Amino acid sequence: MKSVEPINIKTRNYKSNGKVVENPWRDLRRFTDARIGLGRAGISLPTSEMLAFQLSHAQARDAVNFPLDIDEMTKSLSTINGLCDLGKPLNVQSEAADRVTYLQRPDLGRKLNEAGRNTLLNTMQSSAQAQYDLAIVVVDGLSSLAVQKNAAPFITELLKQLPTEPSPYKIAPITLVMQGRVAIGDDIGELLNAQVVMVLIGERPGLSSPDSLGLYLTWAPKTGLNDACRNCISNIRPAGLSYFEAARRAVYLLQEAKKCGLTGVNLKDRTQDDVIEHQVQTTNFLIAE
Repeated sequence: MKSVEPINIKTRNYKSNGKVVENPWRDLRRFTDARIGLGRAGISLPTSEMLAFQLSHAQARDAVNFPLDIDEMTKSLSTINGLCDLGKPLNVQSEAADRVTYLQRPDLGRKLNEAGRNTLLNTMQSSAQAQYDLAIVVVDGLSSLAVQKNAAPFITELLKQLPTEPSPYKIAPITLVMQGRVAIGDDIGELLNAQVVMVLIGERPGLSSPDSLGLYLTWAPKTGLNDACRNCISNIRPAGLSYFEAARRAVYLLQEAKKCGLTGVNLKDRTQDDVIEHQVQTTNFLIAE
């Protein structure tokens, strides 16, 4: 485990005399995007920090309201190595007809509309595959930015790590959903007759993470399941959980789900157990030696 350089916390003169006073805790921002150690100008925040907050707030609002670029997303997903033979993604929509309805009626975002159901039913009727091992569902969610930036790179990494022995995973055609919530994956997984459904969705934006992608894994998906039946991996993005690490955890959960025939509260993610049990004792990075 990589050692962390100690930080010396020193007291400073807090008489501003009209100037910006630095905060000694600012050094900790090397380890987090959290707004700490902002300093002050008199009794107020420095102008630069106030402007940075307003920018982050605007980015979070934009992430919720900006529509997903369907054409660009379809192109990105269609060119992923290993998915080309599945054809173009199936573009469907929830029962929420527009963004305002989606935000005001979460229940409508959990269900496919009639046109989407027919699309998936027709796909299964024309498919020679009776059952799929995995259905990947990409949903705009509360941050289209997260999906636009992170879905294709993550899926690319996931396909590299999926085991091919004793037999490769049979993957259903990718489904791309507009105005969707997590539970819409249950409808899709059931219609595609998939053992497991993996929903990639834009998470609710934070002030330091407007582009956070979430992953929800459900065994034997069917309409009416609740969140206790799912496993979640969150904050997938370059500044959060890397694509490689997220894919590693997802593959572990997929294999365990297949072995145990379940997901959710009874399936534990033990990918970090070895780190927790065998980590080297380190000094507190807040205290200088």
